[in-house]
Amino acid sequence: MAAEGHRLQDLVRGKRVLCLATKNLDYIRIQQEIHLIREYGGKLTILGSTAKGYPARLKTVLPGLLRMKKEDFDVIFIGFLPQILIPFFSFLFRGKIVVMDFFISLYDTLVFDRQRFRQGGLPARFLRWVDRKALRRADHIIADTRTDAEYFVKELGAAPEKMEVLYLAADTSIYYPRKLPKPARYRDRFLVLYFGSILPLQGVETIVEAANLLKDRPEIAFLLIGPVRAEQKAQASSSNIEFVEWLEQEKLAEAIATADLCLAGHFNSRIDKARRTIAGKTYIYRAMEKPVVLGENPANRERYQEDGRTVFYTKMGDSSALRDTILRAWQALSGERVRYGNRGAEEDNDE
Repeated sequence: MAAEGHRLQDLVRGKRVLCLATKNLDYIRIQQEIHLIREYGGKLTILGSTAKGYPARLKTVLPGLLRMKKEDFDVIFIGFLPQILIPFFSFLFRGKIVVMDFFISLYDTLVFDRQRFRQGGLPARFLRWVDRKALRRADHIIADTRTDAEYFVKELGAAPEKMEVLYLAADTSIYYPRKLPKPARYRDRFLVLYFGSILPLQGVETIVEAANLLKDRPEIAFLLIGPVRAEQKAQASSSNIEFVEWLEQEKLAEAIATADLCLAGHFNSRIDKARRTIAGKTYIYRAMEKPVVLGENPANRERYQEDGRTVFYTKMGDSSALRDTILRAWQALSGERVRYGNRGAEEDNDE
């Protein structure tokens, strides 16, 4: 298994690179790879779209690809979802070095993560074929963690010698350390922040339940940013949680800057993918030098070690454990002496 390294840099160094992006061009992973190719490649041509939704973006990418002269490029780089291009249009890449970012498996995501299709059913078998076909055709494969790369090798037949790990990176032009005053409603309170797209593997229910368990701690406040569903909001029985639908990136960065502790996750213990990936928000929080709570899993351990000040681990899928971790972080970061965990100890008193 190839470890993290710089083989991508070697492949594109001095080459003419065509970068195909079926994901929106401002997506953090696409921007990271464009920056890397620009730094080391000879000439970069980007074919992508800012349209919303894959069908609309493909209407731009596919005709553009068909018009391209193959002799103008040495390397074809396909970001994010190469599975929707490679298996069906591989004839367009003949004779070229094909590099792809296998950021997610369609089979794993739609069958096990989001459970849209039944394992063993025809759609699931088709998705598995699409994944495997793309992995076989690529000359070089980028994965986001070593744990994910090992899964792609074991479950989808990826060649280990083709794999390279490229960890996600935050956009530090937006997400950088800064000090901002807290909004009045959070002043003199320990603010715990979470943001996300509220996918199942993120385990937002665990966060809401942990906040419920801390409803007798008015000095601790929770801010959850993202499209939280009505039933998830209804789960909240405490007035210490505020829900915000969404924020633009600059406003999100400002909100993060006011937080005392940031929840990264993933927190869902039932979805295996949650154990193999590092949440993108983790890189953002750490770029802003914010203390984080991570789910205890192999992927997170590849990059982060608990130190009791900037990184705290918690058992995935366990709201009581998350509550205890938040209390432990509160004590460590604010100097508060608190009762936490199942030890039944009373609050410490200085004698």
